[in-house]
Amino acid sequence: MAAAVGALGCYAVLCAVKPFAPCRRCAGWGEIERFGKPRTCPRCRGRKLRLRLGRRAHNAWRRTHDAGTR
Repeated sequence: MAAAVGALGCYAVLCAVKPFAPCRRCAGWGEIERFGKPRTCPRCRGRKLRLRLGRRAHNAWRRTHDAGTR
């Protein structure tokens, strides 16, 4: 149980310090090969990065909290 809490704590710190990770589909290249031609990655739209799941959850929680406390 302590290991799971520690892992979640480390992931929370990682999401706070480095909220973006390489795109899973293009592996951070920004483009993929479709039909023999290089194309812009549709998942990251060529930006090479994606927002981490934990950071997306944190941002959604903050928006909900801010909207409810006004």
